Amino acid sequence: MTDDGLRLVGLEELSAGALLGRLLARQAEFWAGSPLGDVAITALHDPVFFHQLGGFGALALTADGEDAGYLLGVVSADRLGVVQAVAVHPAHRGRGIASRLLERFAGLAAGVGARVVQGVALPGDPAAAALAARFDAHVAPSPGHAGPGADRVVVTRVLPLHRG
Repeated sequence: MTDDGLRLVGLEELSAGALLGRLLARQAEFWAGSPLGDVAITALHDPVFFHQLGGFGALALTADGEDAGYLLGVVSADRLGVVQAVAVHPAHRGRGIASRLLERFAGLAAGVGARVVQGVALPGDPAAAALAARFDAHVAPSPGHAGPGADRVVVTRVLPLHRG
């Protein structure tokens, strides 16, 4: 627990099905202001990230047990730490929660041999751009990344992770 009472809990410590349902039920809240549409946001929450890969994800809880944010991620066989999704509830934004979640993930990823952390975002997504800048990550355009006409940016940061 930190000075502000925020606690990061690994998804493997929680009931996967219950947490997935809870986060999907509050999807509109957590993703308020996101340039992603509802279908794309729902697709990010593949149950495998809760049931089989929960050890890399985390939930940020306030001192009173309120869900403040979460990260879903995995480390691939070729040692790439992949951030699938990061979301912070609007009531808790601007407090460094996304950074803490990413630092936790990067530490776990490095601990199992990952050399870099990478995520994919929509071009011009201000939250993704701010987080990338905070960690001095490299941002590269990826035309057609999500299919024809669906451009993305790929954000990459070499490990170990230190804020820029």
